[in-house]
Amino acid sequence: MRRVRQLLLVGSLGLALLAGFIGATNWWVLRAARGHLHTTQANLPTNDVAVVLGTSPKLRGKWSNPFFESRMDAAAALVHSGKVQHLLVSGDNGRSSYDEPTAMKEALVQRGVPAEAISLDYAGFRTLDSMARAKKVFNIDRCTIVTDDFHQPRALFLAAQHGLKAEGFIGRPVPWKWSKKTRLREIGSRVKAWLDIYVLRTEPKFYGPPVELRFASRSGAKL
Repeated sequence: MRRVRQLLLVGSLGLALLAGFIGATNWWVLRAARGHLHTTQANLPTNDVAVVLGTSPKLRGKWSNPFFESRMDAAAALVHSGKVQHLLVSGDNGRSSYDEPTAMKEALVQRGVPAEAISLDYAGFRTLDSMARAKKVFNIDRCTIVTDDFHQPRALFLAAQHGLKAEGFIGRPVPWKWSKKTRLREIGSRVKAWLDIYVLRTEPKFYGPPVELRFASRSGAKL
């Protein structure tokens, strides 16, 4: 019995430490979003570029993805209101049969965004890749990030860690009954993001040569 009690004590302490670590890293990531999250455009700063983070346009290849639709609606609204001039759509195109950036561009054009106001990043395999490449490959210093409410803190955390001054614009939240699994998974994703930055020093899968975004910035410079 004594041996069993010792094992239970060690197991309980281990679980407590793990829970504390998960809570602490989530708090660290969530803290990065304070003062930078916007659900309306009223107080959203104007930026030249918005980085729109990718997700699959379809669920199980058949049904419309509400996360995708919400992001595309939000990104299009920013362009139409003049809050941003240009969109960098960043997503996964790791195989020929799966192309998030092209699907995003097509959906945005359908929403009235001019094709020339959209640039594509085909190597945004993860949020970390998208943020690092926005800075290093596309030479962006300031931007608005478009993604879901639960995803924004991690995106803003990773943006700041890669030298981007970013604001987060949240589109229409997907109701809990459809998003609970994704929201719960995000807890672990925040832990991984923290580890990627402070422990693993994870780099994007690809950097590649610089890409020039072609549009006239509000300062008059050609970007």
